Amino acid sequence: MPFILDCAPVRDGYVADIGYSGYLGENALHDLLMDDLRAHRDLIVERVGAGDTLQDVYRAVDALIREQGHDNRHRVYPGRVIAHRVARVRSRLPRAIVAGFGVRSLQTLVGDLVVERLHHRSPLWADGDVSAHPATPGLWAVEPHIGFRDIGVKFEEILVVTEDGAHWLDDDLPHVRRWARTAPATAATSQETATV
Repeated sequence: MPFILDCAPVRDGYVADIGYSGYLGENALHDLLMDDLRAHRDLIVERVGAGDTLQDVYRAVDALIREQGHDNRHRVYPGRVIAHRVARVRSRLPRAIVAGFGVRSLQTLVGDLVVERLHHRSPLWADGDVSAHPATPGLWAVEPHIGFRDIGVKFEEILVVTEDGAHWLDDDLPHVRRWARTAPATAATSQETATV
């Protein structure tokens, strides 16, 4: 049975969105989808580091999903968002959950939307014109979500954007460790397929 763990713990006032896919038992299709998701992690950091607009990064991820023969599951998110800015929660509201979202986190996101729109930018990565600018320096929670039939996989990680590039905050994560373990086997399988 596949599952997606997606949570947004608040640490020292910062929302730290994280997400991971897995399954209970055995699921070969999930493994194949996770293998395909690796290319998205590489593509995102490369395109953001090159200074592409958020809109173009979103479209590049969409194109890769189609090329891989999968469905874009983040299209069903509100605003079709693939990533959002991570900022310090500045709210005097009590901690509360509404429709699965923390009230303080939502207030911070709405505040960011207003401020960024005043500068003709967006704290959200989506397909629309609002994301027609490069990622501004800071922390971004990035979550490509691909699916095939009734299975979806994703990761959600923090991308650090600087004036001169981008990198993932952490490489010691379950899905990254999985890819490191399976990389030699995947390469050998691809080589065997090429020789057949």
